[in-house]
Parts: sequence; structure tokens; C-alpha cells
Amino acid sequence: MIKRFDKIAIELPKTKYADPNAAAAMQELLGGKFGEMSTLNNYMFQSFNFRGRRKLKPFFDLVSSITAEEFGHVEIVSTGIDLLLQGSTFPADPDAAPLQNAKDLRNTQHFITNAQTALVADSMGNPWRGDNVFNSGNLVLDLLHNFFLECGARAHKMRVYEMSDHPVLREVVGYLLVRGGVHIVAYGKALEIATGVDVTKMLPIPNLSNRVFETARKFEDQGLGNKLYTWSDEDYKDIKYIWKGPHPETGVPLEVIEGMPEGAPNVDLEEIPEEFAPGISAEDFMKIAERLKRSAGI
Repeated sequence: MIKRFDKIAIELPKTKYADPNAAAAMQELLGGKFGEMSTLNNYMFQSFNFRGRRKLKPFFDLVSSITAEEFGHVEIVSTGIDLLLQGSTFPADPDAAPLQNAKDLRNTQHFITNAQTALVADSMGNPWRGDNVFNSGNLVLDLLHNFFLECGARAHKMRVYEMSDHPVLREVVGYLLVRGGVHIVAYGKALEIATGVDVTKMLPIPNLSNRVFETARKFEDQGLGNKLYTWSDEDYKDIKYIWKGPHPETGVPLEVIEGMPEGAPNVDLEEIPEEFAPGISAEDFMKIAERLKRSAGI
């Protein structure tokens, strides 16, 4: 079961300009083969289908707790894409072609199908596929896949970071580099316990420190590269048997945090009348307010 909070992982910058082509690139971090939709669904189904969860509880707890964090990663990337698209068009009469800028942008689906919001698709507009999920039922094989998946995701994040200097994109990707790095180390340590092989000696993959990236460096300085959360008040505490000792790259002690991070206020997306979104006029809003009052007995 999932307990949801109306917050996002981090506060995102407020900017006055759009970068819709950066939003198109950032779609790869959401719906690409190594995107957050893939990491979420890989770990989610592995946790749902986990065999021997009592006997192998630390491993089950690890995959389950990371699953919960991945929900938030899907949300923060989606929100980042929404903000990168905001301000791409202008309100006007339909005959003035208020969406005229969209026809020359790389992903017109953002404007035609989703009213300038994130798509469940990759950077080329291809829908996310369920066969991106790998759930073999074999613990070592699944952990090895997850380690590879997170390393591949890290490479994609680094490349997308270099495609745009927009502050929203940089903030989201910098945060994900740090938190994704935690997941790489976590799966590496899990593999070491399961097999005796220290795969963390290969890190970092790619061979570049998070501290090279300005926004990632900020989150590293906050200690976010050393913390693993249970994302639960009572459960998944046995991640402490895996997430322990020094960080393999920095030597800083690893720390288990019971619960979840504080988070930040969620984003209230502006109305886009030229997209008929949300399509509620001032008159409609007053009628809705009256109906809500009557429903509440006011």
C-alpha cells in the first residue's frame, strides 16, 4: 500500500522563460528505457513478486523502499517537464494561432495531446513500454539488472544535463544524479552481500564524480548521497543490514533514515486558456464553488 503526500522531492526554481526542446530531451529521463518509469516499474514488480521475502527480508526491504522513492522521481521529472513547457505559447483568439510556436518545436505532442505537460514517452515521443520491466524471479540476476539500470540511467542524466542550462532542468537532473547514485551503491552493496563480489569497486559509472555538476554538488553537500530512506513509519527497516559502512567513493558513513525526506511544496501549474486547460471559466468556477458549498451544507 502507498501513502501519498502532496509534496514534491525538492523545490524547483521559478523561471520566466520556457525551453520546450529541453523538455523534449528530458522526456528520456521519464519514459526512456533507462528513465524513471522504467526504474519505478522494475522495482515495483520485483517487490510485488518477491519470493522468500521473510528469509531474504533485507533484500526485499531494499527493493521496496527504493520503489517508493521512484514514485517521487517520476513526479519530479514530470513536474520539471511541465515547468520547461510553461510560457511556450500565448493566450489569444484561435484565429491568431496562439500555438504557432509549437509547430517548429521538436515534440509537438506536448502541445497537441497533453496541453503542455509530461508524456508517458521517451525523448522521441515513443510510448513507454511494459517490456522495459525485468523481473526474472532470481535475486542475484534482478539485483545485477537493477545495478546496470541505474548506471545506464546515470549516463543518460549526465548527457541531458549537458543539453540545456535551464535552471529547472539542471536542478532536477542534479538531484537525480545524487539520489540515483545512492541506488547504484545500494544495489552494489546488496550484490556484495548476496555473492561476495564487491561490484562497488567499479564506481563511479560513467567515471565522473557527481561533484563535477554544479547542482549535484549542492545536493552532495547536503549529505543526500549518503542517506537511504525506508519511506515507511514501521516497515523496511532491514535495509540497515545492507546500507551500512563507508560510501565506496567518498568514505563518508552511510545512514539509514526511517521515514521520508521533508519534501517541498508542490507546483500549482498555471492555466493555459489557449489549450483550453483546465477549461473552467470564471463563471464556471463560481458555479462549482456554489455546488461545493451546498454539498458541504454551507
